Amino acid sequence: MDAVTSSYNLIERIKSGDQQAFAPLFDKHRRRLAVLIHYGLSLELRSFVEVDDVLQETWLRAFRDFGQFTYRSPGSFMSWLARIADHVIADAARSQGRQKRHAIELLRFRSASNPAGPEPMDSKTPSRLLAQEENMRRLLEKLDALPHDYRQAILLMKVEGLSTGEAADRLGKSKEATALLLHRAIKRFRALEHPGEE
Repeated sequence: MDAVTSSYNLIERIKSGDQQAFAPLFDKHRRRLAVLIHYGLSLELRSFVEVDDVLQETWLRAFRDFGQFTYRSPGSFMSWLARIADHVIADAARSQGRQKRHAIELLRFRSASNPAGPEPMDSKTPSRLLAQEENMRRLLEKLDALPHDYRQAILLMKVEGLSTGEAADRLGKSKEATALLLHRAIKRFRALEHPGEE
C-alpha cells in the first residue's frame, strides 16, 4: 500500500469515527511539517517558540477541526496541516512578548476526565527521539546550506507537496523555470550529502 492510499484510508477511518487513526496519520506528516514550521518561523520567533510547540498546537487544532477537512487529492492533508501551522505561527508572532498560550486552553489531551481528547504525539523512547532530532538537525543544516531559491523550491514541492504549477504560482515563475529550479536544487542538495558528486 503506498503512502497516498494509506493516508486516504486513515482519513476515511477518522471520518467514520475512528479517533485512533489520527495519531498515525499525523505522525506520517510530522517530519515534513516540522521542516516547514522551522522555515516559517522568523529568527526572532525561533528564539522563544520551539518547532515542537508549533507542531503540538497544529496537532491539537487539526484534531479539533478535522470535520472541516475535505480530501481533494494526494497532498491535500499536508497542505491543510501547513495552513494550520501558518496560523499557529502567526498567532505566536502576535503574542510575542506575552506568555505563550497553552494548548490545554484550546483542547485537553486524552485523560480519564477527557477520554475523547487526542493522545499526546510523543510516545517514543528517548533514544528514538534523540535519533530523530539528530536526523532533523542534519536535514536542516543541508537545507540551510542551499541558496534561498533552491531551498524554497524543495520546501514547496518536496516537503509541502505542491505541484509544479502551484509552486510556480507561489514563486512567481513559469512552470518550466520552476521545474528546472527544483532539478538544480535537488542536485545541489544531493551534492551536500555526497561531496564531489555535483
